Amino acid sequence: MRSTQPTSHPPVGVILAGGLGTRIGGNKASVALNGEPLLHHTLRVMRQILTDVAIITKAQTVLPKLEGAMIWVEPDEPVHPLLGVGEALALAGGRPVLVCPLDMPFISPRLLSTLAGAERDGHAAVMASARGIARPLVACYMPAAGPQLSQAAHSELPLDELVHALDPKLVEVEDEVELFDVNTPDDLLLAAGMLDRQRRSVRA
Repeated sequence: MRSTQPTSHPPVGVILAGGLGTRIGGNKASVALNGEPLLHHTLRVMRQILTDVAIITKAQTVLPKLEGAMIWVEPDEPVHPLLGVGEALALAGGRPVLVCPLDMPFISPRLLSTLAGAERDGHAAVMASARGIARPLVACYMPAAGPQLSQAAHSELPLDELVHALDPKLVEVEDEVELFDVNTPDDLLLAAGMLDRQRRSVRA
């Protein structure tokens, strides 16, 4: 799908926090990674590049203490990976939304800035990709994508079919570590080790 109405409004940064996090024991947003909630890592990066940032989540989700972010609530049903994106577009007042899951602690300001500022060339979405495979949860969506996302979520359209229908512009990620997501306790341990190595490298 192509957008016919370009927009000059800056996007709203939206962190997707509507998942149950069952594989990591629940309450994923508050799970500690190197001494701070997992959500804080992503929020810190998003706030470096955008003034307006929101967390979109379920009503029953317990969030850690947050500063500098709005809280938006998505419906409990239907269950679809992009439900939060469609709801965010509906709440963003006609502005694009730059989305990222809460569980990507290695996402960089550079990547998010690239997605937010990419020439859209009429596309309704600009998505990160790794080895040519679109990552629709790390993307900038135009308002024109809203109705299609809402329809797809309620029809439970498979994610790959929805991505194909949106015909997004893809931005290849140079370092796939940025897309590492924390879903299990083992992932959390791995992420902690990776962050420690990064910090030692910076100090060296």
